[in-house]
Amino acid sequence: MLFQAFQELLAERGFDQISVQDIAERSTLNRATFYDHFPDKFALLEAMIGERFGLAIEARMGGEVATCDKSLRSLILAACDFLTELEAGCDKHRRQFEPIAESCVRTILRESILRGLETHGAKNPGLKATMASWAITGAAIQGAREKKMSSEELADAVLPTILTALEAGG
Repeated sequence: MLFQAFQELLAERGFDQISVQDIAERSTLNRATFYDHFPDKFALLEAMIGERFGLAIEARMGGEVATCDKSLRSLILAACDFLTELEAGCDKHRRQFEPIAESCVRTILRESILRGLETHGAKNPGLKATMASWAITGAAIQGAREKKMSSEELADAVLPTILTALEAGG
């Protein structure tokens, strides 16, 4: 209900003009209920972006258990899909949301990659997951802005470099 109310309000006015009270009233919840779930509207925005990116990952993964290479490619494609959609969105909100969206994408990618690396007993999994998540996010952002190649072409171009980085040092 909070996500829906927030989306409706964003369609009507800018992020800066929306208060927690506005969101609570639109959702028919009280402010205390809002604060039970989120410390502020920025946290609500992060959760909403995280949920949407999670759905993009699920759509690309197709519910199947895949090889590491295929899973990584699916993560790259999901990042491309999500960030391209964000780039094509309304200019009014894009500038405000880009840094938050990029941070959410990097964090979710890092967590996904880290789980895979830890499962396989990789050395320095945290550092590798961080590097890979930044590289994927950066490439997806650049691809979304330049629009010179499809998501699939970008994934094919980026995947070998990411795999090499993840496999380096064991």
